[in-house]
Amino acid sequence: MKLMVAGVVFIVIGLVVAGERRWNQFAFSWLLGFMFFLSLCGGALFLVMAHHLFDAGWSVPIRRFCEHIASLFFPWLALLFVPIVVFAKTLYAWMRENPHYMDHALKAKQPLFTMPGFYIVAIICFGTWFFLSNRLRHWSLEQDKTGAALPTYKMRLYSCVGMWLFAITMTMGVFMWMTALQHQWFSTMYGVYYFAGSTWITLATAYVITMILDRQGVLTDVLHEHQYYFIGSLLFAFTVFYAYVTFAQYFIIWNGNMPEETFWYVLREKGTWWYLSMVIIFGHFFLPFLALLRIDVKSVFSYMVPLCAWTWLMHYLDLSFNIMPVLHPNGYVLHWLDIGCWLLMAGFMSWRFLIEYRGHPPYPLKDPRLIEAMGYYHPVPTQISGGELDQTDRVSTAPRHGGGR
Repeated sequence: MKLMVAGVVFIVIGLVVAGERRWNQFAFSWLLGFMFFLSLCGGALFLVMAHHLFDAGWSVPIRRFCEHIASLFFPWLALLFVPIVVFAKTLYAWMRENPHYMDHALKAKQPLFTMPGFYIVAIICFGTWFFLSNRLRHWSLEQDKTGAALPTYKMRLYSCVGMWLFAITMTMGVFMWMTALQHQWFSTMYGVYYFAGSTWITLATAYVITMILDRQGVLTDVLHEHQYYFIGSLLFAFTVFYAYVTFAQYFIIWNGNMPEETFWYVLREKGTWWYLSMVIIFGHFFLPFLALLRIDVKSVFSYMVPLCAWTWLMHYLDLSFNIMPVLHPNGYVLHWLDIGCWLLMAGFMSWRFLIEYRGHPPYPLKDPRLIEAMGYYHPVPTQISGGELDQTDRVSTAPRHGGGR
């Protein structure tokens, strides 16, 4: 509630000081905040489906709150999408073009880049995300009641089909809501780029939530000794994956030297955007990459929590680098409305998440892999299956808590 009140205050101040361009600034600031929390929900949905596809054991305790985050897609995130629909013509220049004299880039992307196409894509995306998140959580909660095997098979089936649908719809959504800000530009890697950043920030969020619930004694008895190590290792992996995709996109476009592609990067080398790009290169990749190289630090809370908070900042700056040069081509501007829209959405989404979390068991009570996640039974005692790192399967030495410091 405090975040939402602070967000409203910042928005009011921002609308006053923005002058004649207040609604342009509000539209872009709202889009920036929306894409930030869309990435968080999308990353959570991916982690849930990946859990079922790999039949993972160690991730059972963290699956429930990931299901709750993914369930925020509808109706809450869809509700936050309404202002984007209202200010669509302010955000997207292609909507303001004369349909009889449209440029070649826009004509080549018909009928997707049309008003009906814009709304149809939004309906398809939110409908798909709602269906997947709703069904996965429904069968997860159903298994809490019955303990039957059928929910496990259902969740595997939805994840198998859902991973394809997720990839398609997330790419469509990012194309229509971010790359469409400059419709002449195109990149076949942009969907993967957004996905990599989304999973990266969700893993950092999952680490902090796990730590909080562990310290409160909610997940303590069901956490494996190396739970934090596994999450930290995935965070490290997606740090590298994000850097690979981002560099590959830049290298291919710059090496191809086609004006239809390179203008996007040329704009982002003007003014202070250049310095922000350097911050992203070193802060989004090199710093977390070097910080996560050591194995032992992944279980040190005083070390990892500030690093997870750093990922939120870097992800926000990365999205700003993608969205805001359209409005501020001469350099980065941190506006009151940027802060206000983000705080309002952060408070609103956190409030809805806590309501969902409070209304259900904190972890899957009767998941067949839960005992393996606790470290009591290792049919194949390996790091991947959730077994001990020292390959020990003695029940007497199985851990009773997460083991973080």
